[in-house]
Amino acid sequence: MMKCSLLIAGLYACSCPAAQSQNLDINLLRTLNARNPACETLTMQTSNSVYWAAPTITLGALGYGLLHKDKNALRNGFESALSVGISMAVSGGLKELVNRQRPDQAYPDVIRTYTYTDGKSFPSGHTTLAFATATSLALTYKKWYITVPAYAWAAGVGYSRMRLGRHYPSDVAAGALIGVGSAYLSHWVTGKLFR
Repeated sequence: MMKCSLLIAGLYACSCPAAQSQNLDINLLRTLNARNPACETLTMQTSNSVYWAAPTITLGALGYGLLHKDKNALRNGFESALSVGISMAVSGGLKELVNRQRPDQAYPDVIRTYTYTDGKSFPSGHTTLAFATATSLALTYKKWYITVPAYAWAAGVGYSRMRLGRHYPSDVAAGALIGVGSAYLSHWVTGKLFR
């Protein structure tokens, strides 16, 4: 009986922080989630900008490097492509492993969304891609006038995913960490390959 009571008390103690963090996650998301669909055009465009910005930056550097035989531009393009590849592989793998429902699916009466997909929530792939791209730019060009706008854009993408009700704040935070980590790993690998 004593063992059973200890087991129940232990399970309760372990589950409370998870429940509290989930409540914090959904409560924060509720304050960020949009209520006016007419004002969400810019938010949707910011969210979807990862589909064209990341490939344009990567292919632009690679294309410029090939066209002008610029080894530095080729290296930067390779580093960006590797960063994006690593980040998407990690993000995709975690989505399948964690299998978390999107907030609008878990809380349909509380969270509003303006787009619908069956995808998984954790981590945010859009945010991962944006931060992988921004960090690659920051590491390769090392200029404040590139770094500041790149990170502002990436943060805007993360915010847009919450505003649109597609991701919890923890999904966005994890996506940002994966993106930054992938870019640093890519930077290290590229440094070893392009000596």
